[in-house]
Amino acid sequence: MSAQGGRPVVGYVPGAYDMFHIGHLNILKRARTECDRLIAGVVTDEVLEKAKGRPPIVPLAERLAIVGGMACVDEVVTDVSSDKVVMWERLGFDVLFKGDDWKGTEKGDRLEADLGARGVRVVYFPYTVHTSSTALRRLITGS
Repeated sequence: MSAQGGRPVVGYVPGAYDMFHIGHLNILKRARTECDRLIAGVVTDEVLEKAKGRPPIVPLAERLAIVGGMACVDEVVTDVSSDKVVMWERLGFDVLFKGDDWKGTEKGDRLEADLGARGVRVVYFPYTVHTSSTALRRLITGS
């Protein structure tokens, strides 16, 4: 694979990665097959709490260690913003990977437009419906 100018394709896959599960593993492994270098962004506790209205169960340092320990991930970084242009400015990736639960939504359309204006593709992979951190949280906490 190569981006314009023959340089390696850099992929970025942001996520909370709270209570790491098969859906997280699936998206990371699939993303790795679509790029030469894969960077995983683990969203901070603060950004996560603002976006979801609750803190993660697993703290940031542990989520970074788990994701960074995956063989398919070349680099793990702390994702400091829900605006992925901020991370693009920092990392310069060529393609961003998301679950297809974003596809065709207002936030997905905005993501595609914002990154597309910078020459970045957004690639969607099937969302693992039967397993999610939200479902695991409900099972564990009853909320």
